[in-house]
Amino acid sequence: MKTQTLNPKTELLLGASLDVLHFESREWLSNIAFYKDEARFFADLIEKGKAKDAAQTAYNQILENLDAVHSELFDYLSDDIEEHERLLSRLEMGESGLADADYREKHRQLKKRMETFTDNFREFKKMVFGYVKNF
Repeated sequence: MKTQTLNPKTELLLGASLDVLHFESREWLSNIAFYKDEARFFADLIEKGKAKDAAQTAYNQILENLDAVHSELFDYLSDDIEEHERLLSRLEMGESGLADADYREKHRQLKKRMETFTDNFREFKKMVFGYVKNF
């Protein structure tokens, strides 16, 4: 049975002040905005490739679908992070019924989602570049 351990950086961050976690959340939103810009660039590349190489329509379709999925994920992740930031604000204002531990657990989950998304987006970029090299 494999035991799951947290990355030491993650453990350190989850024990950090709420300001540090807030900074990390803002950094995630900045990264998502950058990824959105990259996705628009990739969509243009895919479109240019489609015009030049009609024979690879199945591959074009896969790339277009992945691009659409990433666009939707940007919005979902952004919304979840912004909601997380609102929770932090309520927590800092001392709203009753909110627990610091719950916020930190949600932060850990969002961090994991961002890491997974970043890895997946990196693979998507490799696919697009591989495709573009062929025309």
